[in-house]
Amino acid sequence: MRKNGEHWRESAVCRQGDAEHFFGATAHQNRAKVLCTGCPARIPCLAEALDERIEFGVWGGMTERERRALLRRRPHVSSWKAVLTG
Repeated sequence: MRKNGEHWRESAVCRQGDAEHFFGATAHQNRAKVLCTGCPARIPCLAEALDERIEFGVWGGMTERERRALLRRRPHVSSWKAVLTG
């Protein structure tokens, strides 16, 4: 059974890509971030990664380091989906 809101995965550009780009070394992650730029699922992908505190890989165009920094800057955000889509 699909969790609510997971339908964004069906349109994600990364479904066609190499997972190594999204979970590999920095150079690979930089290539993955470029793919995310035009992805129609970028915002819900990033929101899920931030809301669920996903620690590894590129999600929604941000690396784990970038997401950690954002979470530290905005510790009181309870719903990144609301912030990113509102």
